[in-house]
Amino acid sequence: MAVNLQELLETTLAGMGYEMVDLEIGHGGLMRLFIDKPGGINVDDCVTVSNHFTRLFMVENIEYERLEVSSPGLDRVVKKPADFLRFAGELVKVKLRLPLPDKRKRFVGKLLGYEDEHVLVESEGEQLRLPLAQVDKIRLEPKF
Repeated sequence: MAVNLQELLETTLAGMGYEMVDLEIGHGGLMRLFIDKPGGINVDDCVTVSNHFTRLFMVENIEYERLEVSSPGLDRVVKKPADFLRFAGELVKVKLRLPLPDKRKRFVGKLLGYEDEHVLVESEGEQLRLPLAQVDKIRLEPKF
C-alpha cells in the first residue's frame, strides 16, 4: 500500500505539536518542509522535525535525497481555508493561474476571508471573490 506523503506529514507533525504550512518537492529528490507552531519556530524545532522524519522515511521506505525543514518566514504561504480565516485583515500578495478580467494575475490586497471555496480579497477598493482553484499562490506581505 502506497503512503500518502501529505497525509503522513500532516498527521505526524500534528502529533508533535506542529502545523505543516507547505511542502515543496524539488528536483534531485529535494523535499522542503515548512512548519509552524504557536509562538513560532526556532532552529531546535527544525532539527527535531528533521531527525524524526529522517527515521520515519526510512521505516516507511520514502525516497528522497535531501530534507530541509524551516519556518514559513514572514512572507508565509496562505493556502488552507483555516489560514484564510486566521490571517483575515492582513496584507497579502496574490498570484493567480489565470488573469482577472482586467488582465491582472498578480496584485497586493487585504485578505478578507474565505467562503464557499472562494478567497475574499480587497484590492484597489474592489472586493474580489477568487475561486480557490484559480489561486496559484497567496503569501503574507511582511510589514516592516
